Amino acid sequence: MKPATPQDSTSGRTWTLRTSVVVAAPPAEVFAALSDVRQMPRWSPECVAVLVVKGRRGPRPVFVGFNRNGFRYWFTLCRVVRSDAPGEFAFRVSIAGLPLATWGFRLRTTGDPGRTEVTQYWHDLRLGRRGRIADLLGRVAAGTSPEARVRTNRAGMVTTLRRLQESVETAPGEAPPSG
Repeated sequence: MKPATPQDSTSGRTWTLRTSVVVAAPPAEVFAALSDVRQMPRWSPECVAVLVVKGRRGPRPVFVGFNRNGFRYWFTLCRVVRSDAPGEFAFRVSIAGLPLATWGFRLRTTGDPGRTEVTQYWHDLRLGRRGRIADLLGRVAAGTSPEARVRTNRAGMVTTLRRLQESVETAPGEAPPSG
């Protein structure tokens, strides 16, 4: 697995992260798993539940993500902004009407049709005055400063991709490896 690395830093703040893993499954299978947002709690160490907003299902659903960090719980509104099978799936996250981030997954074959490189990315959208308010909400709701959010996201992305890999590579009815 490639480590999560910052892709753009401005004024000492990391705005973008990405990390990759190769999954032993074809892109269409990996995309099908990722685009079913109800599965995200299986992989993400922070997301504990997803509720797809009734009437907003389909290829670009709107959903509520319920998250936990230690004893803190909060929810975010998420809107799918890209669902291009089998190449990319992304959603924009907001809280109290304030944009927080775009989360996404890019998929590409590795030359072997049965293997897919999955790159997860995060782009911070907390800019300007509204961004400072979102930063404050992050400190209160999630208990993370912008710097801590980057560290949390970097570690969470590695965990998410490892769990996705285990989940997709595990045969139906077979338990994924523990760890």
